[in-house]
Amino acid sequence: MRMVDALERAEVSWCAIGGVAVNHWATDPMVTRDVDFVVAAENIARAEQALREAGFSAERHEWSINFTGKSSVSLQLTTEPSYQDFPSRSVAADVHGILLRVASLQDTMSGKILAYSDPARRQSKRIKDLADIVRMVESHPELLVTLPPELQRQIEPTSAGP
Repeated sequence: MRMVDALERAEVSWCAIGGVAVNHWATDPMVTRDVDFVVAAENIARAEQALREAGFSAERHEWSINFTGKSSVSLQLTTEPSYQDFPSRSVAADVHGILLRVASLQDTMSGKILAYSDPARRQSKRIKDLADIVRMVESHPELLVTLPPELQRQIEPTSAGP
């Protein structure tokens, strides 16, 4: 909630991606220990400053800035260019009782496909990405036809639906 407050006060256009966004779009939420989010490229420095002022410490990596605070929940600001437009299409959401912005349904799926398709990602993370994709298709069966053919073949059509 401190993160949401800090970004909103700084008037930074942002949205949650990854597991938090999937939890909004999928019927059955799963536990996640981090909040992945993105801001437009021109807002990265302002977002980092706002979070530092809110009491988070930051650690820069090649494609992210990781923030830690007083809780065990970590924040990861993704700086990868392929996610930069997500905030402009985000939607307001109530995720586990916290009001925030999440990536659109299509952007959430796109992000999960990108993550799953990354051969450098650990196998355990790729398997979780696939599970997230399946959860989203089960909640939104119309997404199945939008998936790349290799992913469509891995998802049983009968699993789509409520």
